[in-house]
Amino acid sequence: MVDELSRSTRRFLEIVNGMGIDLEVVELPASTRTAVDAASAIGCSVAHIVKSLLFRTVAGKEPLMVLASGVNRVNESRIAELVGEPIEKADAAYVREKTGFVIGGVPPVGHPVTIRTFIDEDLLKLDEIWAAAGTPNSVCKLSADVLVKITNGEVKAIK
Repeated sequence: MVDELSRSTRRFLEIVNGMGIDLEVVELPASTRTAVDAASAIGCSVAHIVKSLLFRTVAGKEPLMVLASGVNRVNESRIAELVGEPIEKADAAYVREKTGFVIGGVPPVGHPVTIRTFIDEDLLKLDEIWAAAGTPNSVCKLSADVLVKITNGEVKAIK
């Protein structure tokens, strides 16, 4: 099945498999670029979708990943407070440069640089969640515990 997946999705899956984690990845015919699109294509609630949002610090231009429940709006002031400096949303070119993936398909791991990651505490209340797997049409199902493990993310209140 891996040979049938896109190159970006295969790269993500190889990285996760290298961590000793076996995830099923699905490439869907419909776009999963937004949380609503993904939930509709998968048949789950928007809360079960993991939004991968990239920010950067204003002064140092350091990347910051926020993995949020699809129903939650990220409180950027809270993230700035956590990192100790102002932040800004990353543009598409910066997202591609720092993650190696396009917006809408950014997986939680597999980036060419280490990215400090914050995980929405609300995701830990759910039995299963769905995250992007390398393209705007690919997703993987996992648990919040696995998400924390593979990202080494900091679980925080982000809304």
